[in-house]
Amino acid sequence: MFNRILMVCVGNICRSPTAEILLHETLPRPAYQISSAGISALVGKGIEPTAHAILQTKGHATPEHHARQLSRDLLRSVDLVLTMEKRHVDHILRFAPEARGKVFLLGKWQKEREIDDPYRKGEAALQLAYKQILEGTLAWATRIKP
Repeated sequence: MFNRILMVCVGNICRSPTAEILLHETLPRPAYQISSAGISALVGKGIEPTAHAILQTKGHATPEHHARQLSRDLLRSVDLVLTMEKRHVDHILRFAPEARGKVFLLGKWQKEREIDDPYRKGEAALQLAYKQILEGTLAWATRIKP
């Protein structure tokens, strides 16, 4: 069972915190612990302002967020790691080979779809990322729930 889930992107300010929020809304608490981190996190930064505004416009709760760096300890503490791009999977498996078997793309159920980094690419890129993240989190939630 996947009770502790980690969402991973690069900076941990756009995609992974969005995925964390969306999956939190889909899976019941406290049964599931969902968090996020970045491969090259902008440690301490909040959610990117436009990504934050999109979440609010769509009616999602936006709790305070502080970007954090991915670590081996963090990887060991979770049951499932969902990434945005194949290169994130590759990076994690080089960094922590012991994580093999629990690292997948968020877009796995959408034909292994990658979710491109929308950072500094404008609102349209962030809207597309939001849509793809929502599809990915809903697909994973249906497979995670018992």
